[in-house]
Amino acid sequence: MFQLDLKSRKTIYEQVVDNLKELIIAEVLQPEEKLPSVRELSKTLTVNPNTIQKAYRELEYQGYIYTVTGLGTFVAEPRETAINPIQLEEITARIENDIKELYFLGLNVEEIKKIILPFVEERGENK
Repeated sequence: MFQLDLKSRKTIYEQVVDNLKELIIAEVLQPEEKLPSVRELSKTLTVNPNTIQKAYRELEYQGYIYTVTGLGTFVAEPRETAINPIQLEEITARIENDIKELYFLGLNVEEIKKIILPFVEERGENK
């Protein structure tokens, strides 16, 4: 599924959350697809099951996955409803920092638009 970087500054829990979010956003994991159980994923990644449980709880809180008692944990459908304001603020800050970095690296507005617009347009066409 993915590997963890034990030398990373990020905690194992954060890496699990980030990696699963990446797979969901990139549509490698499809909506309604069943995720490995906490026990299965903890064995695969050789980490404590509590770490996986904490990551799953965080992803559920953020709306990326949901759990059905007795059946397992599944990838959630993309939301059509209002986004969590705190989550929106965090994402906006990340985008702002990335754009600032592109400016710092010498790109101009048009070059940055050429990078960003295809992603925005692609998502608009796929809705």
